[in-house]
Amino acid sequence: MQEKTTMKKRMRMLWIIPPIAIGIGTLMMLTSNKPIPTKVEYIEKAQAVRTLTVPQLDLQPEAEGYGVVQPAKVWGAIAQVSGRVVEMHPRLREGEIIPVGDLLYRIDPVNYELAQEQLKAELAELEVRQLNTIDLLDIEQRSLELAQREATRLKKLALKGDLSRSSADSAERTMLNSRTAVQNLTNTLALIPSQRRVIEVKLAQAKRDLDNTRIHAPFNLRIANLSMEMDQYITSGQKLFEGDGVDRSEVVAQVALSSMRNLFLGHQETPPSKQELTEGLAKYADLKATILMDIGDTAGRPAQWEAEFVRFTDNIDSETRTIGVVVALDKPFEKIIPGQRPPLSKGMFVKVLLQGRIQPQQIVVPRSALRNGKVYLLDEQQRLLIHQVEVRYSQNGLSVIQSGIEAGQQLVLSDLVPAIAGMRLQPQVDIRMEQQLVRSTGKSRPGSAR
Repeated sequence: MQEKTTMKKRMRMLWIIPPIAIGIGTLMMLTSNKPIPTKVEYIEKAQAVRTLTVPQLDLQPEAEGYGVVQPAKVWGAIAQVSGRVVEMHPRLREGEIIPVGDLLYRIDPVNYELAQEQLKAELAELEVRQLNTIDLLDIEQRSLELAQREATRLKKLALKGDLSRSSADSAERTMLNSRTAVQNLTNTLALIPSQRRVIEVKLAQAKRDLDNTRIHAPFNLRIANLSMEMDQYITSGQKLFEGDGVDRSEVVAQVALSSMRNLFLGHQETPPSKQELTEGLAKYADLKATILMDIGDTAGRPAQWEAEFVRFTDNIDSETRTIGVVVALDKPFEKIIPGQRPPLSKGMFVKVLLQGRIQPQQIVVPRSALRNGKVYLLDEQQRLLIHQVEVRYSQNGLSVIQSGIEAGQQLVLSDLVPAIAGMRLQPQVDIRMEQQLVRSTGKSRPGSAR
């Protein structure tokens, strides 16, 4: 029984051998038909990137700020005399523009005319009094001469004993009375010129008050804050309205000090002289000013006015580190273009753009090409270089490079993640960006690298 079991196990092992032999044979047949492995060379993959040739351009530095339009001249109409308003300009209403020289309003002049006539009468009376005093003085002087002779004669007779002493004293008293009368008349004549000047001053003031009953427009003005009506009684010192000058408008814009600094770079190393400061910084730094305002144009074009740089304000905002810049525009109401440029009126919120002297041959790159103070460049083998650069200043999405790159080098605009120095790149020139650089800064100078 044990032998039969052993025999069965041997038979089972023999059945395993044929499949194994068949498998080995099949494997040998397949491997005999497989080709011999060949050596494959590794090809480095190049990443496509946008590039441009670093240009050297003429750049005009700019600084911008925002402010509110205000008239260059504001006239406050304050009553200089009291009285009832008897006449007003037919267009004396808020918002109306009244030409220079037009009568704005008139106050009832009767009281001031009467005062003037009264002073004229006093002056005429003083003239008559002076003439009478002169005649009286002449009479009293002649009387004094007679009294002096009479007193002298009687005094001599009294000394001889031919006349009483009382008669001589009476004659001397008469002489002294005449002398007093002459002195009084002389004093009266001496005071008359002073009295005349006092009356003349009062008469001039009365005439001035009479003139102040008629107020004319001192310049072309626009009425604002009107607070008077026809037949209203106004008092001296009362504020009636304001007149905003329309011949010249100003904007006080707050501009960052860092932007203002850019306007003076590349000018001259020596500071401006006293004469240059007196003549104006606009001439010294060749500053040009433009006023812009968003008018909701579908094409995004703002209304703009060529303005004049006037001055800086007298203080600097320590919190925002900005300085007030005053620009002016002459005849703003004559520069209206319907649908494109509205009248530059008081209270409009506008943008002020200042431009300085053109700085030649500047290395200019898009600001987006800077990455933590570094730029990506291409070498001659189309491999990545990473250079540290020094930025002079930035404006309008552009950066002016002080050092670190040169004109003519290939600048990589695309972001690389990861950016590994020496990696292979496939450049594709961004023509649109090159054209945008030229439009933003000006034409390239002859001989500059492009």
